[in-house]
Amino acid sequence: MSTDRIASAVAGAAARLVGVAHTTPLQRSARLSAATGAQVWLKREDLQVGRSYKLRGAYHLLAGLGPEERAAGAVCASAGNHGQGVAYACARLGIRGRVHVPSTTPRQKRERIAALGGGAVELVVGGDTYDEAAAAAARHAEATGATVVPAFDDPRTIAGQGTVAVEVLDQLAAPPDVVVVPVGGGGLLAGVGSWLAARHPHVRLVGVEPAGAASMAAALAAGGPVALQALDTFVDGAAVRRVGDVTFPLVRDVGAELVAVDEGRVCTEMLDLYQVDGIIAEPAGALAAAALDGLDLDPGSTVVCLLSGGNNDVSRYAEVVERSLVHRGLKHYFLVEFPQEPGALRRFLDEVLGPDDDIVLFEYVKRDNRETGAALVGIELAAREGYEPLWKRMEASPLRIQLVAPGTAAYRFLV
Repeated sequence: MSTDRIASAVAGAAARLVGVAHTTPLQRSARLSAATGAQVWLKREDLQVGRSYKLRGAYHLLAGLGPEERAAGAVCASAGNHGQGVAYACARLGIRGRVHVPSTTPRQKRERIAALGGGAVELVVGGDTYDEAAAAAARHAEATGATVVPAFDDPRTIAGQGTVAVEVLDQLAAPPDVVVVPVGGGGLLAGVGSWLAARHPHVRLVGVEPAGAASMAAALAAGGPVALQALDTFVDGAAVRRVGDVTFPLVRDVGAELVAVDEGRVCTEMLDLYQVDGIIAEPAGALAAAALDGLDLDPGSTVVCLLSGGNNDVSRYAEVVERSLVHRGLKHYFLVEFPQEPGALRRFLDEVLGPDDDIVLFEYVKRDNRETGAALVGIELAAREGYEPLWKRMEASPLRIQLVAPGTAAYRFLV
């Protein structure tokens, strides 16, 4: 499938989605504009039906099925947002559907799938990753003849998702200089990129992946889709182990620039969107905006960031805050060997901790048959610059102190 054919299909998809998908707002971000020196606009797909752009691709595919295909039903795998789009489309079109999601899918997304699908959709939870859910959906389709509705790897899905770009250009007075798009399996980037390449080839296109799930970058480096050996599923809406066979050549051919953003940086942007802008973004929804501080942007240039989804479970905010603090260098964990004698903790507080350092975690088990006992100590700093003086005091202390570094096996086990 060529980019030109996808671009033509995007135009048809835009017509099919009239009255189904919302024309979501394109809002200027004063915060991001001030931070970058550019004119930054947010395409608010978090305000779409199902709070994600995924409805666009799902509805476009299902609406094009013939009577026999509709009668056989539909099935999909989803990290959550695509499932909501499929559920809504099935309910609206009167198609019996089945949605497979991994166990890592936040409860909020599961509940919304059930609500949007009503009695038309069955929700099945199983496996730890999107890929396992996709395998289960494929088995169901083979057994029943149901139509598989891919989350990204189908020209019809890609064309529907590309309609976001049509709206952006309708809403701006002139084509933007830069469009920044989150990347999971590559459907949104392939659709938006194909349409821009055909209509506005001068627009700089940037795809943003989570650092722990950069499957499109791996594919481009390898010359084709490859499966990642390790996958961080925190950015659940973009945590795909292997990009699509259809999306890969399209992304390659449109010349998209790819960047990766640390999950902690994504969390920081989620908090800024919420606390400053009053926007609830899920991790994948904040990906594009999180990448701006690492891009070389011309002053005054027009930059559009696709805020792709707002289905964030409130129970995840504790982890979001934690990852943000660690990313910003404000929270650190240490293993401290305390001598089992009176006053040991007091000396640590007086001699090692600074006046603005705060202990936020202290886990210690006294062992009577040993001279020392290890404690896991979490320390939050008032400013990033406070870490070096803290570490120097630790090195000067007679206590044995070891940093539990983020990303290590010990960190993942202890924290």
